[in-house]
Amino acid sequence: MSMKTNWMQISPELAAMLHDARPGMPAKGAAGVQSRVSVTFAIAKALFAVPVAPVVEILDIREIAPLPRTPPHVLGLIDRRGVSVPVVDMRLMLAQAPQEDTHETRIVVLRMSLGGERMGLVGLRVDRVIEVAELEDAGDGMLPEAELLQWNERMVAGIARRDGLFVTCLDVDNLFGQGVRAIAAHVVEAA
Repeated sequence: MSMKTNWMQISPELAAMLHDARPGMPAKGAAGVQSRVSVTFAIAKALFAVPVAPVVEILDIREIAPLPRTPPHVLGLIDRRGVSVPVVDMRLMLAQAPQEDTHETRIVVLRMSLGGERMGLVGLRVDRVIEVAELEDAGDGMLPEAELLQWNERMVAGIARRDGLFVTCLDVDNLFGQGVRAIAAHVVEAA
């Protein structure tokens, strides 16, 4: 398996959408339905999204330096322009079987709150980035309570739709436990 070290070349359309998106601002989609601008990605056959605001960059998969004594979903660190960024495997966080990297595997680098005014970076290893899109709310009565599905509700902000498909919207600030936050905080302090 070859590891690429080039920055991901994204289409001009995707770059423009990332640049022009209004982070965190709900927009009106078709028929006045509330929508959110998000980066969508796939894990196995499921679709997920994070708001565009905290997305810093989308990278090709690259060499990840392992860290000792970390949870299985913490893959290690990557170098992003001289800054160490912890990377988590979203497959493992979502209780999916591990998978070898493919030509579509990406690392979505996000800015996350470390508490107070402190911010850190974390990378999400995902199977495939789909697009930047406006997601429509799934609608009242269509979102099952997190408890009924035995979800860890801290991870899920809600359910949306895109082109008739359900998309699980992740809560970036509550997605990670103390272990990942501690690694990100240590990296920030060491810089």
